[in-house]
Amino acid sequence: MVRKILSTTNPKLRVPSKPVGKVDKKVGQIIRDLTETLKIQKDPEGVGLAAPQIGKNLRIFVMLDDGEIRAIVNPEIVKISGSTGKAKKTKKGDIMEGCLSLPHYYGPLKRSDHITLKYLSPEGKEVTEDFVGFTAQIVQHEIDHLNGILFVDRLLEVKKPLYKLEGDSWEEVELI
Repeated sequence: MVRKILSTTNPKLRVPSKPVGKVDKKVGQIIRDLTETLKIQKDPEGVGLAAPQIGKNLRIFVMLDDGEIRAIVNPEIVKISGSTGKAKKTKKGDIMEGCLSLPHYYGPLKRSDHITLKYLSPEGKEVTEDFVGFTAQIVQHEIDHLNGILFVDRLLEVKKPLYKLEGDSWEEVELI
């Protein structure tokens, strides 16, 4: 079922998510809901969606990886290295990150280019996998959601601006 994506002003997005105890039918339904909700996001197009964004306080997210939507349960970063990977770039060459909870707003964030992640598959099997480039950036963004952190928090930490994209025009907006 397609779910409503919570806005960044919703306090539920600030609550750290609980680990999934068992991958069961309930978890499977959340994964299906996340997948269906991500698939219909066209303006802007989404590349990842975390369970808190649809009001579910569990450590689950889905992401687009090589044209396929993958589900990740109970992710844990076990190794992190490198600087930023490929992402949307402005004419100035800055790497821009956005969020479906704050559509059409982006900011230049540098995230690690290579991470090793331990997680459960949708079938409940433990997996350890390396992610690089843009996919590593997506994973880190979604794990932030699971920890109650928004990308605008990261922008504030590094004193970077937030931009609104209207058509082909970028307009800087004030972060409070």
